[in-house]
Amino acid sequence: MKEHRGRLTKDGIRIYEPADFAGMHAAGALAARILDDIADHVFVGQTTGEIDRLITKMVEDAGAESATIGYKGYQHASCISVNHVVCHGIPGDKKLKDGDILNIDVTVIVDGWYGDTSRMYVAGKLPRKAERLIQVTHDALFKGIETVKPGKTFGDIGHAIQAYVEAHRMSVVRDFCGHGLGRVFHAPPNVLHYGRPGTGAVLEEGMFFTIEPMVNLGRPETKTLSDDWTAVTRDKSLSAQFEHSVGVTADGVEIFTLSPGDKFHPTYSS
Repeated sequence: MKEHRGRLTKDGIRIYEPADFAGMHAAGALAARILDDIADHVFVGQTTGEIDRLITKMVEDAGAESATIGYKGYQHASCISVNHVVCHGIPGDKKLKDGDILNIDVTVIVDGWYGDTSRMYVAGKLPRKAERLIQVTHDALFKGIETVKPGKTFGDIGHAIQAYVEAHRMSVVRDFCGHGLGRVFHAPPNVLHYGRPGTGAVLEEGMFFTIEPMVNLGRPETKTLSDDWTAVTRDKSLSAQFEHSVGVTADGVEIFTLSPGDKFHPTYSS
């Protein structure tokens, strides 16, 4: 098995071959299916630790590997970020309360390819303010994805997301970003969710990366807790995130992590 395929751009971004899209679709499909299947296990009184245990079993049952277990010492198959946790929330014994919103982030390895995706869930009744935040974050992700095609720049992606979010009087987190992936978990480029049009590296067919905006109801600043993983909003405002893995095609973009059951948005059943 090759560790790397394709060539590198002058910015150090790998250009994958057309045949590599199939591997990314397979990995992305499994990650998306796991997030579909976990939806019924998110409810008031459930613990994030139990959700993670179920995800771990789903990965194992699929004959795949978790990319996060053992990554820089991390010991879980998911990150679960509740309410004002921006990202990298560690699953544990805390029970979900009515109205809690949470992001579940899963990365799997299938035949050497990485599938990375996250989406929002709600325990119980979705509060109105949280619903607005989730909708804006979801739509901002797709504003970014719609920008992707050869000849555009990464600054174009960031600008599309930032402009949409700020028009709704919310803020884009700047401390974390999307990333290249493929045969590796994290690689160039850094995919910023803010920026100026026409800046940054130019998109080329065969680039694989994540777009994963984190949006806060309050200010954009974050801080990382003493566990060295959990990032929270400094002002304790609610935060939301959605993530897809994508590949640049000859005339646009393919999303590798589409929900097979159309459950990407937490209100899918309503």
